[in-house]
Amino acid sequence: MGRIDELRLMTKVARMYYIMQYRQTQIAEQLDISQATISRLLKRAQEEQIVRINISVPTGIYADIETELEKIYGLKEAIVVDSVGDNEDQVMRDIGAAAAYYLEQTIKPDEVIGLSSWSKTLMAMVDAMNPLPKPAGAEVIQVLGGVGNPAVESHAVHLVRRLAVLVRGKAVFLPAPGVVVSPETKNLYLQDPYVASTIEMFPKVTLCLVGIGSVEPSDMLASSGNVFSQAELDRLRQIGAVGDICMRFFDANGSPVIDPAGERVIGMELEQLRRVRRCVGVAGGERKVAAIRGAMRGGYINVLITDINTARALIDTAR
Repeated sequence: MGRIDELRLMTKVARMYYIMQYRQTQIAEQLDISQATISRLLKRAQEEQIVRINISVPTGIYADIETELEKIYGLKEAIVVDSVGDNEDQVMRDIGAAAAYYLEQTIKPDEVIGLSSWSKTLMAMVDAMNPLPKPAGAEVIQVLGGVGNPAVESHAVHLVRRLAVLVRGKAVFLPAPGVVVSPETKNLYLQDPYVASTIEMFPKVTLCLVGIGSVEPSDMLASSGNVFSQAELDRLRQIGAVGDICMRFFDANGSPVIDPAGERVIGMELEQLRRVRRCVGVAGGERKVAAIRGAMRGGYINVLITDINTARALIDTAR
């Protein structure tokens, strides 16, 4: 076939495929050419610049930054949302809405969903989520103790129950505080059959949705009573802690911070988070940058949903 004849055929195939919306099988049948040849001609059409594919990125979409985050931190996926201004509550709502859409689109049949307590961002996710059109056969497991100050304890229960309703699945609660007064008290809780049965389900989690905390607790966490003393927080900072997931602290490189305070936590452990197929960190804001970076470096999350300012800061600090 001469050069001009090949170019003519490439152009015809490209026009049928991209403009006339024919399937490759239809083109092959009409032109009496194998489908493998059609595929090869379409590839050649791009190489010859007969076909040029341009992606017009809408305002507020940051695909390039998402790709860079994925490359730098080894993530399965990064989702970066536009958020106007520095209002922390608005940032949480924007991230929560993106997390809700992510969950609606990616939940698998019979998913076992882990959900941490005491997160405003996860609450924003649940508030923004639409009910699934049909049952997914999912279970929603509370992976951090939610018992605390009665005035705010309903938050943790509502978070788990509401998500279970939205996915039309089953809620599994962890009826214990996130932080207890002593290791001995923790052992007593672990002997409770309801607490023990929930903890036994942690290795079965296939999708975990977690907030990421800085060393200084959020207002919600502080008011829940599930916090360490100021002296313990100061000690955690001194030994390098930058953030936590499920009250399990880690340093800037993602290494677990070993401290007696951790012996009083009832919840999922960092090593368990590493083994979850999809562990989604839903967090943003300037004060969370070091904590989010540590969580990614430690491999505790492999999907990140955050805001554009935080994403840029994570890339800049990596450079």
